[in-house]
Amino acid sequence: MHIWVDADACPGVIKDILFRVAERLQIEVTLVANQLMRVPGSRFIRALQVPSGPDVADAEIVARVHAGDIVVTGDIPLAAQVLDKGGLPLNPRGEWYTKDTIAQQLSMRAFMEELRSGGVETGGPAAFSQADSRNFANALDRQLVKSRR
Repeated sequence: MHIWVDADACPGVIKDILFRVAERLQIEVTLVANQLMRVPGSRFIRALQVPSGPDVADAEIVARVHAGDIVVTGDIPLAAQVLDKGGLPLNPRGEWYTKDTIAQQLSMRAFMEELRSGGVETGGPAAFSQADSRNFANALDRQLVKSRR
């Protein structure tokens, strides 16, 4: 199992959780971003810098992900591609994307984009909270325990 991180927009606290998990469980974690990422010195943690451009990091993750790998992302289209390859996409708030929910999430995303392009202010997501960090850590832990059985 490998954990891939869509790192450009991933909160620092989530990266810290992943760094601790990598060391504790000796699982490879790779942060993929189009900017230089500093990571702790570890044989389990890597940063992969890709060229700038829309969806370049996403394409790199999709090209490298294997069935059973975890991908941390808030990007719904990327999550859909990861699901198609048998990966397990998890958003930084601790919610798993699933085959049962991804179509609805993609539709809602398209609807919100349409509203915004029409000038409607839709607001953004709620501020990232400690509860979100806990939810993420708990969801990740449950999956890792399940995968190791």
